[in-house]
Amino acid sequence: MLTANLARSRTHEDTITPLFIDASEQQYRETAEELIQIFEAHLGEPKGDLEDTIDQLTIADTDYKVVQGLAKLLKDECEFETVAPVEPHEIRQRLFEKANESYPIVRQPTLGEDTQKLEVYSSVADALGITLEECHQGMYADLEEHKRLVRFGHRVSDECQDAAESSTTTQLTGDSEESYAADTITPDWLLTRYNLALAQAVLYDATEMRVRVWDSFATVFSYVKLFGLMHRIYPIDSNGNRVGSTDAADGYEAILDGAASLFSKSRKYGIRMANFLPALPLCDRWEMEADILDDGGGSTTQTLSFALDDTDDLSSHYAAQSDFDSDVERTLAQKWERANTDWELIQEDDVLDLGAEVMLPDFAIEHSDGRRVIFEIVGFWTPEYLAEKLAKIREANRDNLIVAVSERLDCSSADFDGMDDRVLWFKSGIHVYDVVELAEEYAIEAFSAE
Repeated sequence: MLTANLARSRTHEDTITPLFIDASEQQYRETAEELIQIFEAHLGEPKGDLEDTIDQLTIADTDYKVVQGLAKLLKDECEFETVAPVEPHEIRQRLFEKANESYPIVRQPTLGEDTQKLEVYSSVADALGITLEECHQGMYADLEEHKRLVRFGHRVSDECQDAAESSTTTQLTGDSEESYAADTITPDWLLTRYNLALAQAVLYDATEMRVRVWDSFATVFSYVKLFGLMHRIYPIDSNGNRVGSTDAADGYEAILDGAASLFSKSRKYGIRMANFLPALPLCDRWEMEADILDDGGGSTTQTLSFALDDTDDLSSHYAAQSDFDSDVERTLAQKWERANTDWELIQEDDVLDLGAEVMLPDFAIEHSDGRRVIFEIVGFWTPEYLAEKLAKIREANRDNLIVAVSERLDCSSADFDGMDDRVLWFKSGIHVYDVVELAEEYAIEAFSAE
């Protein structure tokens, strides 16, 4: 993401708007292309040299923030590493010990200093079994500006590839929890990513975010959970109005609270909301409104409004949730398409708010007469996942929730106290008509569900 000093936005009355760039403008396309070429040309080179080259480009360009902002996003796609045949601290220790032993520090340097230095370097290089050049370059190879660019996007420096596999790497992005799609770095990618980063930067000082989504619920709420955002969820109709039941919902509204709204101003939570923002463009239809705390650099503060939606032409670099979590789900969906039943299998249509957690049932099963059940499959085998899943099912406490559970799991009917009659046990696969039979028994009218 962009650092705060590289953010660009405009405040008008009580609203704030990012200063998006037009990705089709030739000026920006040429700048993006040139920056990408600079990074590619510096693969294997010191980080300091790369930054010097970027700074020179900045001097020739009138828009400092745009150039440095684009460069920052490219750095987020880089890995820099200390490259030296021997640990730099060991080289330094040997050099200082040798110099102190042979040529102690004196008040007045004497003639022949260069000769003495060469002798010390040569002696230590021989002792370590490395060349004189490696000894000289390795002495401060762990300084930030001397670290080498070993990876840029999917490209890896040939010279540093072996070292990159065996040494500690500095990941500049700091976004290791994020799940990235496998994008190729192109001018289009960079300029699109830049506009999204401008919007993210506005959210650093957010106190509350309100999002409304009408599709891709599992993807959106998986990112809410990933970034640990405090949230409340409400079902909404197609116009964005709240409705009384998830069974009558066309979409969901999530209220994401920032720490600043409860305690004191803290960017830590705003950055989490900024990290979450790229999940929204993964939806076909979405809206976002946020309250932004603005102190204007003075002692008083005001709250600004910030709004985005799917017409803002933002693109996400996050990976979308896969269609199915398991082969069991995928196989059931394929069987259902071939089955002769009046019940329709709908994937991930519900979001159940459990307070600190959300539950996203695998399927909803609906009849044309309005009856409906929620269907969850428990097929994973790890004890931790099973414990979490069972806790969510009990907490959901829905009369129209039916469950299919693998017989290979370490659980029994006793784990489904109060709802064991709604559990369908299966060995290797789930039969469509067994599920339909349960649906016939426990389905309720959609608009009467709690």
